[in-house]
Amino acid sequence: MPLATARVTTGRPARYVKQLVSHMGHKTTATLASDGRGTITVAAGTCTLTPAADRLELTATAVDAESLARVQDVITRHLVRFATREELAVQWTTPIDGGDLEPTAPVVEEYLLSHHTPTDDVLGELAIATREAAADAAHMQVSSDEGTLLTMLTRLTHARFAVEVGVFTGYSTLCVARGLAEGGRLLACDTSEEWTAIGRPYWERAGVADRIDLRIAPALQTLRTLGPEPVIDIAFIDADKDNYPAYYEEIVRRLRPGGLVVLDNVFLGGRVLDPAYQEGHHLAMRRLNDLITADERVDAVMLPVRDGITIARRR
Repeated sequence: MPLATARVTTGRPARYVKQLVSHMGHKTTATLASDGRGTITVAAGTCTLTPAADRLELTATAVDAESLARVQDVITRHLVRFATREELAVQWTTPIDGGDLEPTAPVVEEYLLSHHTPTDDVLGELAIATREAAADAAHMQVSSDEGTLLTMLTRLTHARFAVEVGVFTGYSTLCVARGLAEGGRLLACDTSEEWTAIGRPYWERAGVADRIDLRIAPALQTLRTLGPEPVIDIAFIDADKDNYPAYYEEIVRRLRPGGLVVLDNVFLGGRVLDPAYQEGHHLAMRRLNDLITADERVDAVMLPVRDGITIARRR
């Protein structure tokens, strides 16, 4: 259970963050962001310190419970030591598992689904067909609000050439295709004839089938057939997570200035926030999230929409 938080009431939160980062930077890795947030890495764990108006918010993460306890102990001891003018109460929450996190509370989720442009019959019936055919796998389909976001972003970029990595039953494919400018084309990459076949009749009904070039082949193979010139206006990645870094690199180098790449599931159900999860796809997603943040080719924002969405714009 290697995640825990604490809220420390104080009128001097920014000062404590600076003191901790300055003092512990001699012994550990400690950084201070321009907005005043601090990050301190201790042993096999990390603590982020966020100053608010009347409190200091702490979030500790580690690879296991023992390491988490060590991080909490080190941060607590140093924080209390620096508090010479007041008595601080540092009370950590019970540790939780990252897989138990809910980025969007159910009541908020329902409100969001009720307050975006309503889907039409074609999208609604495709969603139903997916649930009936895919059962437990139906969660791989994007939600209706995310679909609306994809259509909106495609229109805002005046996209004429779009790329999708991961089609599933074609709901997101239809959303992107609808947003294309006149004469636009969507290169849709997937490896399943079975799942993509569910979406084809709905693409036809929506009048966008002629805009969609579906390639049944490994996506990296398809992407590498594209020329090196920046021709992609918008791309959506929602496929096997181990290959996200490779998909991102193949796409961003071909993204025109002002073009967008949108990546789904960057939270991995909350597990990407929890360093105790060390499987290949967890490591790949953490690596990619860090890479995008530092990538000087793009401006990026991560949004707490569904399972986390990153939108990166090519400079």
